[in-house]
Amino acid sequence: DRPAAPDAGGPAPDVVSSYLGLRSVGTAGRRFLLNGRPYYVRAVLEQGFWPDSHLAAPDDDARRDEVALIKSLGFNTARIHQKVEDPRMLYWADRLGLLLWGEMAAAYEFTTQSAARLVTEWTAVVRRDRSHPSIVTWAPFNESWGVQRLADRPEQRALSRAVADLTRALDPSRPVVSNDGWEHTCSDIITIHDYDGDDVATTLRYAEADRLETVLDDFGPAGRRIMAQGTADRDLPVMVTEFGGIRYLRGGADADGDGSADGGTAEETSWGYTSAESPTDFEARLRRAFSALQASPHLAGFCYTQLTDTMQEANGLADSRRRPKIDAALIRAIVTAPITS
Repeated sequence: DRPAAPDAGGPAPDVVSSYLGLRSVGTAGRRFLLNGRPYYVRAVLEQGFWPDSHLAAPDDDARRDEVALIKSLGFNTARIHQKVEDPRMLYWADRLGLLLWGEMAAAYEFTTQSAARLVTEWTAVVRRDRSHPSIVTWAPFNESWGVQRLADRPEQRALSRAVADLTRALDPSRPVVSNDGWEHTCSDIITIHDYDGDDVATTLRYAEADRLETVLDDFGPAGRRIMAQGTADRDLPVMVTEFGGIRYLRGGADADGDGSADGGTAEETSWGYTSAESPTDFEARLRRAFSALQASPHLAGFCYTQLTDTMQEANGLADSRRRPKIDAALIRAIVTAPITS
């Protein structure tokens, strides 16, 4: 059909509309920057899993409500984990004002075929989603999944570096995390996964600059080196991008939120790094876990594990039906507590 001017009479023409979001992100020394100013990242890990529809949200209202829930709990960022999120979820993050980290699902193991597929598929992801202002960081690898021998295999380190540099070539406007959690090869942000469970030890680990430098130079809390062989740059923002993971089963429900644990009781089939026995215990454990990181003036942010219960993982702040396990106002107060400066 030939295009028609809106005032030409006859049937109304098709109309396409879009939107524009302007912001800048970057780093300066140990700080993460948003619009040129230091911005402390208060993130939650979000796996985008629903008990009835799995990795597909039930409808668009669910996507909007997910973003609204994250913000209502006090978080300013969500780390999309092991999933390339639906563009409509990114749309709601753009519209409602939630920052996101974009991550790639991991291969099971390193092979030349998996490496080639990663490059092809990750390129498509970055090109598709780079116009969303909500995305502020890219993370093509997590915990050396798919590059399990990164520490001692040069070809796996080469893939990590190559994919990080490819990401920068496709999108030079955002920081890149080469491998979230440990064994960083060429990251713009140093991220650490810390499920120690000893809140006093965690506080000491990050509250003093010399102790933090020891962590960066040696093995991290998970027993893996934070920096991969040959990685020298330390003057970068440092964030603890996984911590917490406290299991709490509210009212006998399992991690799916309906009390129907398969193959055993909810206590037997669900999982967390530590466990709470009551709402009061859960609140107290959350306060200690967050306070341990908020006491550090040397961190640029954190990411709590996790937003919702996911399959056997009963360590969400909310159950899988998106119902907070304690009052949302209490969670918000914990998440937004002041940071030591």
